[in-house]
Amino acid sequence: MFDSLSEKLQATLGEVRQRGTLTEQDVDAAMREIRLALLEADVNFKVVREFTSHLKERALGEEVVGKLNPGQQVVKIVGEELTRLMGGAAPGSPDGEGEEPAALRFSPRPPTVVLMAGLQGSGKTTATAKLARWLHEERGSSVAVAACDVYRPAAVEQLVKVGGQAGASVYEKGTDHDPVEIASWALERAREDGKDVLIVDTSGRLHVDAELMDELVRIRDAVQPDDVLLVVDAMTGQDAVNVAQSFAEAVQFDGVVMSKLDGDARGGAALSVKAVTGKPILFASTGEKLDQFERFHPDRIAQRILGMGDVMSLIEKAEREFDEADALAMERKLRKNEFGLDDFLDQLRMIRKMGPLTSILGMIPGLAGHQLSNMKVDERELDRIQAIVLSMTAAERRRPEIINGSRRLRIARGSGTNVQQVNRLIKQFGQMRKVMRQVGRGKMPDIGAMMRGR
Repeated sequence: MFDSLSEKLQATLGEVRQRGTLTEQDVDAAMREIRLALLEADVNFKVVREFTSHLKERALGEEVVGKLNPGQQVVKIVGEELTRLMGGAAPGSPDGEGEEPAALRFSPRPPTVVLMAGLQGSGKTTATAKLARWLHEERGSSVAVAACDVYRPAAVEQLVKVGGQAGASVYEKGTDHDPVEIASWALERAREDGKDVLIVDTSGRLHVDAELMDELVRIRDAVQPDDVLLVVDAMTGQDAVNVAQSFAEAVQFDGVVMSKLDGDARGGAALSVKAVTGKPILFASTGEKLDQFERFHPDRIAQRILGMGDVMSLIEKAEREFDEADALAMERKLRKNEFGLDDFLDQLRMIRKMGPLTSILGMIPGLAGHQLSNMKVDERELDRIQAIVLSMTAAERRRPEIINGSRRLRIARGSGTNVQQVNRLIKQFGQMRKVMRQVGRGKMPDIGAMMRGR
């Protein structure tokens, strides 16, 4: 989502880095470029004005002007201000040593009740299931969801399906009952069933209106939620911020779930909503699958925008997918030069579980501005690789060097590919195994020479 903004900010700050010293005129010029980049990203104009004003004040106040090599200091300040804009406090910022991202409030007497609100089409029902899965998987909570969207066709059926996939119990009474009645009944049932959390999926409208707000208020009064979450569609830009502001005025909510953050919108909603409503973004939906849902970390998003990667998120993803015993076994194979195509396939599958490869590349520090960071990875190519490997015999996967011309033709036919694609995979695997062997011996391989095919 932030690709365009990231590119423009990195270009502007790159020019700042190249200057030996900075004058006040240089800072003014940089602020103009940053202001334009934010406006083009559809950030609220009042937010942009306050942001750049505060940014300039800090840049000048911290005596950046006239100092040698001030570029890193300016980048640091921009990162801290972006973090604060989205609701966080960056380490080393004037607010202190940083804060944990905003979180749900859990009741000391279960069930904790979470009320989901939002317009029709914002992704509210899917976000409800994703939150249920996150609570079940990340916190080990026993979760139930209440189907109170009785107006949208097939909304109840959708929640029954995705709620079940998320590991949650779905409490529903069809579409012939009043939503307030369903919510109250679901709360009583959640208590009887000993559920830790009840998530109430409410109905939406195509636009904010009195009828929608009245129903939300009645449901809120009936179930007394611990948290009210507003789901906003990041793809709608400033409209998402306007919707959030309308909900904040009519029905006080506690936090935002930003849906479709993986889309190609410009990012203005994510950068504006906290400043406009005063409510933090708690969660972000980063894909269509139920597991593509995560806590929103303002500092990590700021780092990504500035091309600094996101090491913490990458580590967390890896820890969820990689088993320590498997890692030790893999290390032993590498040291003994026993790493085969079966092992390669296992690693590929685990990496794919971490999410789209393009998003993983964006988390790696040092790729900012590199062609790899903008590389569009064709997931179908990974499917072809898997098909090629699975078309080999066990002996061929263990020792690819035995694969001669006739074997390559058989593998190509079996995998629905051609001999050239089989040749390319075997060559690339041989290069990768060479790198691993050198690393295992404590040597740094000549990557440049390998990329040139030497």
